[in-house]
Amino acid sequence: MQIRFADARPAGDFALVLPAAGKNRPGVQSLGEERNSVEAALKRSRFDGDSGSVVEHFLAGDNGRRLLVIGTDGSSASAAEKLGGNAVARLLTSGESHAVIDLAGLGYDDDAAARVALGAGLRSWRYDRYRTRLKDKQKPTLSSITIVGGGKGAKNRYESRYAAVLAGVSLTRELVTEPANIIYPETFVERVKESIKGSGLEVQVLGGEEMAKLGMGALLGVAQGSVREPKLLVLKWNGAKAGETPVVFIGKGVTFDTGGISIKPALGMEGMKWDMGGAGAVAGAMKALALRKAKANVVGVCGLVENMPDGNAQRPGDVVTTMSGQTVEVINTDAEGRLVLGDAMTWAQKNFQPKVMIDLATLTGAMVITLGHEFAGIFSNDDKLAGNLMKAADESGDKLWRQPLAEAYDRLIDSQIADMKNVGPREAGSITAAQFLQRFVDDGVAWAHLDIAGMAWSDKASATYDKGATGYGVRLLDQYIADTVEG
Repeated sequence: MQIRFADARPAGDFALVLPAAGKNRPGVQSLGEERNSVEAALKRSRFDGDSGSVVEHFLAGDNGRRLLVIGTDGSSASAAEKLGGNAVARLLTSGESHAVIDLAGLGYDDDAAARVALGAGLRSWRYDRYRTRLKDKQKPTLSSITIVGGGKGAKNRYESRYAAVLAGVSLTRELVTEPANIIYPETFVERVKESIKGSGLEVQVLGGEEMAKLGMGALLGVAQGSVREPKLLVLKWNGAKAGETPVVFIGKGVTFDTGGISIKPALGMEGMKWDMGGAGAVAGAMKALALRKAKANVVGVCGLVENMPDGNAQRPGDVVTTMSGQTVEVINTDAEGRLVLGDAMTWAQKNFQPKVMIDLATLTGAMVITLGHEFAGIFSNDDKLAGNLMKAADESGDKLWRQPLAEAYDRLIDSQIADMKNVGPREAGSITAAQFLQRFVDDGVAWAHLDIAGMAWSDKASATYDKGATGYGVRLLDQYIADTVEG
């Protein structure tokens, strides 16, 4: 999607989008002789300017130009993004190739106007690579958006801040959408490398033999039932002073999760291609930070495995030794993500000595039961870190809800024959998973675990994404760095 900014509506053929904030409809009022017919159409449609409501009209005196009047609840960041997204959702396959969103008279500043563009770009993302029989009416036609009437610096604000975020979210969505026969640990690494060429990101990759030498028995235990070699992908962005301690992001990258020997039910298992959503979010966030030249040192670590059942697969009851030296009794091979993350966290702390470490994982079905698909859960050993992430969540739209950690929960994963079990009882499943991860956090490290199981994929469309991969986590991490490291 090509996005432009202009002081006035351009000449030529385009669909015109006019926002209306309740009865404040400056765009409609500027229509001249067409105004009465548009007002009549709004009245007949019972349009009152509610956020997201849309009335479509055609201007008889302007070569039949398509007009959309879209309700909005103001010029806040979320409202601006929703406006841009709603416009694109309505026009993407409409036959229109160019749309003009005229914000004049509504008080949009530089950032709000740039956010309209961001919302439009986010909602325009589609992945039709394997859809070979689309009818013409199903194919996207909208290829450009012009934002009119925003602040004078809107173009610069979009290009310097949000275009990179859009690119990062797009990478994450692509990785999460691809099927598991296309994206597996090796090809995940290849796809990311290709996507970040020229970005300035440094790349390091560890294979199975290297991880075995390091003693990463938990991660390798998950991978041993698959013919796909596990990988540890490390992305480094050095945008601050040399030697300044980096913030570390850790992403769970189970490129397909059958559950292993503790195999999942067949119904819905195809969705387990997105069990690498945490790693996808880390890769997208690192791309976004690099493209916008963030003034921060950040490291992204993606633990990449495939969890399959075969004659060599890990068994329930096996005991594995982690890189930290702690031992784990594997009660359930479908609780594999925490095993991957534990070793990835240990490796990252030994190599980078971070003061702040944040992991993202589609970790537990219990999180979906708890929060549905509206919020991701956050667990943290540090109130300041948790507060900063909650603030970034509010600003970015990647919503979070804090969950508890406590000694009573931690005791639930004690094992009789090892240091810990990889699962506790049925109750408090998301909490005991977080308690497991906390056992791999070094003293003095501020840590947060984000369980994004309900957020990486959506079965319904929203203002800024269609059904499918959401790209959750990219904007949250980017905003956190902007607020706490750069800000």
